[in-house]
Amino acid sequence: MSKINVFCFGFGQVAECFINKLIQEKKVFDLSITSRQETHKIELNNFKITSYHFTNDKYDSSITKKLENANYILISIPPIDGEDIVVKYVDKNLKQIKNCKWITYLSATSVYGDHKGGWVDEKSITKPSSINGLSRLKAENSWIKLSNKYQYPLQIFRLAGIYSNEYNILKRLLTGKLQIVNKKNHFFSRIHVEDIANILFKSLYNFKNNEIYNICDDKPASQSEIASYGAKLLKIDQPNSVSLEEVESEMLQSFYKDSKKVNNKKMKAFFKYNLKFPTYVEGLNYIFNNNL
Repeated sequence: MSKINVFCFGFGQVAECFINKLIQEKKVFDLSITSRQETHKIELNNFKITSYHFTNDKYDSSITKKLENANYILISIPPIDGEDIVVKYVDKNLKQIKNCKWITYLSATSVYGDHKGGWVDEKSITKPSSINGLSRLKAENSWIKLSNKYQYPLQIFRLAGIYSNEYNILKRLLTGKLQIVNKKNHFFSRIHVEDIANILFKSLYNFKNNEIYNICDDKPASQSEIASYGAKLLKIDQPNSVSLEEVESEMLQSFYKDSKKVNNKKMKAFFKYNLKFPTYVEGLNYIFNNNL
């Protein structure tokens, strides 16, 4: 079995879950990641990893050589102050990646903006209104431009709201940190982190250049519907809803500004993938039965 070289810009829950999938599937690989800390070694499931220092204005010069030998490059660092610092670094320091099979940029479905509860797919108009959506769309366009400039193999994953065994509505219900806003016709989509990791793994063997995929489950729903199901599982009362005007969090206000149902048919067809958690019901049942 030949060794593959993987480079992750950022190492949050998606990247970590993807690497755990590689370990689970017994892939032989070399892994490098970045963080804002000085270059150091870390360990994940007895697997030793070099974490390279990388910020907007300072980085470890060893990164360039690692990227030149990388087969797969995963970018999960979000834009900072509206700018994608990774695309800026790659454009300046890397003109050729001869061994690269793909670069995957993890974007977000916030690029679609508000579609008043209607369905969107990858061909739908992108009209972001939030700061996050605007900066994500700008980053996507920067990566597409760079890919065309240097003939880089690129795919873009537009991720819906991510939940996991560690970060989910059940824990927020138990801690009393969940705020439900009373807004009619508000729909959003979500995806369990394990399904993202599984699709990334599938894409090691099935890749098409310059494609965009919505990564989400089958059942868009309102926050109230999901909270109601979670409260039923936990046998607790659902929190009272508040009006949008009462919400102090700018992030939450931005979340409720957009309403859309995200279509995942392209993702499932191309990667020939059956979701492990096709709706929030399977996802929350699994978390409730295995983690709480």
